[in-house]
Amino acid sequence: MDRLYIFDTTLRDGEQVPGCQLNTVEKIEVAKALESLGVDVIEAGFPVSSPGDFNSVIELSKAITWPVICALTRAVENDIDVAAEALQYAKRRRIHTGIGTSVYHITNKLNSNPDEIVERAVAAVKYAKKYVEDVEFYAEDAGRTENEYLARVVEAVIKAGATVVNIPDTTGYCFPSDYAAKIKYLMENVSNIHKAVISTHCHNDLGMATANSLAGIANGARQVEVTINGIGERAGNTALEEVVMAIKSHKELDIETNIHTQKIWETSKLVSTLMNMPVQPNKAIVGRNAFAHSSGIHQDGVLKNRENYEIIDPKDVGIDENSIVLTARSGRAALKHRLATLGASDISQEKLDEIYQQFLRLADRKKSIGDSDILALLGERENVQKKIKLDYLQVLCGKRVRQVATLRIDIAGEKFEHTASGNGPVDASIKAVKNIIQRQMSIQEFLIQAITRGSDDVGKVHIQVEYNGKIYYGFAANTDIVTASVEAFIDAVNKFAI
Repeated sequence: MDRLYIFDTTLRDGEQVPGCQLNTVEKIEVAKALESLGVDVIEAGFPVSSPGDFNSVIELSKAITWPVICALTRAVENDIDVAAEALQYAKRRRIHTGIGTSVYHITNKLNSNPDEIVERAVAAVKYAKKYVEDVEFYAEDAGRTENEYLARVVEAVIKAGATVVNIPDTTGYCFPSDYAAKIKYLMENVSNIHKAVISTHCHNDLGMATANSLAGIANGARQVEVTINGIGERAGNTALEEVVMAIKSHKELDIETNIHTQKIWETSKLVSTLMNMPVQPNKAIVGRNAFAHSSGIHQDGVLKNRENYEIIDPKDVGIDENSIVLTARSGRAALKHRLATLGASDISQEKLDEIYQQFLRLADRKKSIGDSDILALLGERENVQKKIKLDYLQVLCGKRVRQVATLRIDIAGEKFEHTASGNGPVDASIKAVKNIIQRQMSIQEFLIQAITRGSDDVGKVHIQVEYNGKIYYGFAANTDIVTASVEAFIDAVNKFAI
């Protein structure tokens, strides 16, 4: 299979988004996540732009082991000098230099002419080559550059020693057919094209960054420049997760990457959190709704066979399972599935039909249906036999005091009491329950939600507990949030302890 190299520019192009700047410690955390993900090249920054960027490239170079560390420059000797100094500790290093090649950049931005641009491009590559063997050249605004002139520039910089040539659609202007034709033209008309790797770098101004990148790959590009979650200037860059999973889904391309796709989800969440950039719910691959199904027809199909409506297994990107979202469009199959998840797997067809009609009436009034609503429809959980119950709870908490909980639970009529301390009253209370139950279980998700408003509000607690590799859900509501938390935990335990 052909190898596609993944060049990640989250820490350079992605960080150019206003409000997304990271400190050096955060950049190292992201870089290590990218290394674990399996990216081939990490563009660490633009060293000459600021002392902070310079220092970050130095520290990333020290922290990262096997990916190539790349530093961006303009076709300016001082830029290249500073980049080389910043890369001095990198195990594998690359200088990424370049200049604008479109008529817009040559005349309006650089006040130059085509011949001079070729000379400056060649000079920059040769100068960078004095410092590193691996030199990448970018032809800025290649998307709007005439193919004949672009081919001339590419041939000249490869002759000067460029090992990678980047063909950016800087403004996101190209249609996929145009970008595909551009890459194909270069592959067929640049005599020394075989001596370098052609790279794509597409922006999403018209929503076609991923399509353009894939078009370039299909026509011979073997490096793709991407960011996590598609972040970047203006409308963003090509999203790493979209390109990688598109290639993985289409085996006929006969192309492989080094990406460990099971780590995509956790890397996406890390970048979103550190950069304070929420991922839109309908974002491909990593959006909250990417594997969610609310239509009854879709839900039934997915429950029968995932591949009916999913071309990607959620586990392949690090998500445990798809999401069956209950709405007024859901069918009996989805409701039955949720009831089984909540512990009511032995419900009769007659009872299911009755609950389903109540469910539809409720769903018409609410935007979404939660576990608490389903349990309420069961009639105070009449179908979920509770073996374990909370009998008594007392907590000691506050500032500068030890957080301690004492509780008593009833297990099939027998009383058990325990006292435990923890990091807050909820943690102490749940530890006390665990010490009584004596099972190896862990909390995977803990969510508190207000029902009304005010200090006397009723709080709903949803909890996910993992036991023996399976996930069990618990729910409780109470004006005392600690009590609600403990009862939700016990509710989940009841699902596997019965």
